[in-house]
Order: sequence, then structure tokens, then C-alpha cells
Amino acid sequence: MTVRVRFAPSPTGMFHVGGARSALQNWIFAKQQGGVFVLRVEDTDAARNKPEWTEGILSALDWIGIARDTYEGPYFQSAYAGEHRAAAGRLYDAGRAYYCDCTREAVQARTGSQYQGYDGFCRDRGLPPGEGRALRFRTPDEGATVVVDLIRGEPTFENKLIEDFVIARGDGSPVFLLANVVDDMTMGITHVIRAEEHLPNTPKQQLLWDALGVKPPVWAHVPVVVNEKRQKLSKRRDKVALEAYRDEGYLAAAMRNYLMLLGWAPSGDREIVPWSVIEEEFRLTEVNPSPAFFDEKKLRAFNGEYIRALPVDEFVAACQPWLTGTGTIAPPPWLPEEFDADAFAAVAPLAQTRIAVLSEIVPNVDFLFLAEPSIDEAAWAKAMKEGAADLLDAAVAGYTALESWDAESLKSTLEAVGAERGLKLGKAQAPVRVAVTGRTVGLPLFESLEVLGRERTLTRLRAARLRLV
Repeated sequence: MTVRVRFAPSPTGMFHVGGARSALQNWIFAKQQGGVFVLRVEDTDAARNKPEWTEGILSALDWIGIARDTYEGPYFQSAYAGEHRAAAGRLYDAGRAYYCDCTREAVQARTGSQYQGYDGFCRDRGLPPGEGRALRFRTPDEGATVVVDLIRGEPTFENKLIEDFVIARGDGSPVFLLANVVDDMTMGITHVIRAEEHLPNTPKQQLLWDALGVKPPVWAHVPVVVNEKRQKLSKRRDKVALEAYRDEGYLAAAMRNYLMLLGWAPSGDREIVPWSVIEEEFRLTEVNPSPAFFDEKKLRAFNGEYIRALPVDEFVAACQPWLTGTGTIAPPPWLPEEFDADAFAAVAPLAQTRIAVLSEIVPNVDFLFLAEPSIDEAAWAKAMKEGAADLLDAAVAGYTALESWDAESLKSTLEAVGAERGLKLGKAQAPVRVAVTGRTVGLPLFESLEVLGRERTLTRLRAARLRLV
């Protein structure tokens, strides 16, 4: 039997990091088993679907390494509407489903509660199909449904506690529960690996598999992904869009490494490991069923490690979208003709050790490409205190007289200027840094001045001095 797994997102918004985690787990499992990964887009909610969301799913999968030539599909659930209706008809004809004309208000009036669920009122009324009549599955009165789950053991659900659930609406359109089952049957899915939030639906779906005469798949419900308050990640409250992390400058390799740690860990006392190790060691049966904390601070630290591990030329290439404003990245604050590739290459090794996400490259190097530095007024107020004007005058004089414009000479000159005024280098360089870069922190100052050049450095120091008059 060929293992076939599926990832079945809905194109109703940005790509959720929890969905990305599930996609990676399915994809790796299929590769390990010599099986097939199927992408199925569940697009039956026409009111919420947009073509760009579907393209967003494909591009997001591409970004995290699930290339389009490594999976089957995408298939679209809407294309299988005929199969869904046919399955509903077979269940009705076999007596496994019945029609119901109860409104929600009528059920609540009979039960006295809005939480109790359906009371089976129409189960034996023998209603024929009709406008506005929903089709309900006839849940067995006795026994229990056992879900054999690779991660959670054997959750057991008493059938008497499962209401006769709707499988087709009053207009005849099948609901998610039935469509999902029929699609999995049609596509020969052998293993369903999905988020824990779907576990309550699983006994109902397993009953449908049995009623349709097909052996259910192997189930595996991976842990829900939660925030620092241990609440399920929410699109309305949390930063969950994979695209947002991509556009902020997280590396795909760092992201997929981190996502795979949400509920699982490689062998040994390590977390940052080559992808080949994850592909070899990952086991569904070793996934922890407890909720998995999506720690953005930890992800950021991960990404910084990955950035620092890049060869410099790869780092330079990775920064280009932020330096040039390509794709979905906002343009930088300088004009295209102001960008100097050689100057950036010169400071790239310095910047590489100081940023955690690629978007941070812009504020670190903008002083090289802007006609004038972008002054942080808080930084200016902090650095330009009493004595700053005198220090800038001395720095201008010292730097004007320099024969060699290199980092070591620039440093020794400012050290001497500071010493004459009873200042250590850290204090002496603060006004110079703000005058030249606009900020109190950034790349190593003297290497930056060397790349910026004598003329531009002196111009900025003089401009800052004039502002202090």
C-alpha cells in the first residue's frame, strides 16, 4: 500500500504558521514512507475564498521548501461536489441518514437549552427530501467509536453522546464533515495528519467512513499551537501569518527548523540541526500531544543563528530584497541610484553579526546611502550634551589632518581627542556616531567611517556642529 497524506487548507486568509507546521509534518512523513503528499484546497466557502489566497498557499509552501514538483495537486474541493452529493444520497438510501426540518429555535424550545444539541426529533418521522430539509447522519445508539491515533493513543467516544449531525444543508450542499471524508476516500488518503482542533470531528468522520464501507485512515492529531498565555494562536490576536515572517526577513531554513520543534525534538541536547537530520529523525509517534508554545523570541534567536551561519556572499544576496525593495518588500528609504553595492559588501560582514532578521539591515546601513543621515531625535538629545560641540570640532580637525583614512587611524585619532577631554572612547564616539549615522547604536563606528569616506564623514560632522550653535 502506498502511503498517501494530504494537506487541506482553506484559501480564506494568510497562511497560518500552524498550518505550515502540519504541512511540513505531512510532507516529511510521506517522504520517509516513500509515499505521496497531496495538496487539496478546500474552497467550498465561496463567500470567503479569493484566488490570491490560493496562490499565497502555493508560494508559502514553496518558501518553506515544499516545492510544487514534490506533491500531487493542488486539487480543489469544489470540483468534487458531485461525489459529495452522491455519497449523501447513498447514506440516505441505506437508512444511515434522514431528513430533518427542525429549526435551531425549535430544537432549543424542546430542549430548553442552546447547548444541548439536536434531540433526534425527526429521526423516525420518515420525511422525504424537501426544500429546507437538512440531511442528518443516524448515529448508532449504542457502543463507542474508538479513534486509533498515532499521537494520542485510542481516544474513545460514546456514540450516545454524539448527536445526529448534519451532513448536507437544506439546499442539498454537503457540509465539511462529509466533503472532507469523501475527498479523502476519492484521493486514496491513508493517513490523516492534522491539528488537534479537528479531533472532536474525528469520531463523526470515522462513523461516516464506516457507513460508506471504506476502512478509515490512520489518524494523527498534532498538538495545538499556543501563544505565551497558552491560548490557541489566533489570526485576530497573534502574529500568525507565515508571509509576515517571510517579509520581515526570517530565513526559510530557520522557520522550518523551528516549526518542526513545535511538539517534537531531534535526538540529543540540540535544536538547531540540519534539515537532513530532521527528515531522518522525525517520527510521528514521538510527537508530544501537549500544546506547543510558539515563542517568537526563540524563533528570532533561531533566525539570528541561521543568519550568522550564512557565507557572506549568501548573506549579501539574502539582503537584496530589503536593499532594493523587490517583491512584497517595501522600498528602502534611499533612491535606487544612491545604493552602492560595493559599500554594502564592505560592511556586510559587520552587519551579519548584529541583525536577527533581514529587515534590520536597512536601519543598520541606511547612513551609507542617504544624502543625509536620518537623525533619531532621542539619540541626538542623549549624545549631544555639554561638550559635544568642542568634541566635534576636535574630531573634524583630527580627521581632516589624517593621512590614512582607515578604521585604526580613525579610532586612534578619536581616542586621543577623548583622552584630552577626560573621556573614554565610548563616551567620545557617541556624538560622532549620531552625527554620522543618526543613531546611538549600529555597526562598528570606525569601520563604518572608513567605508563612508572622508568627505561625507567630515560633511556630516560639520553639519552636526552647526546644529549645536
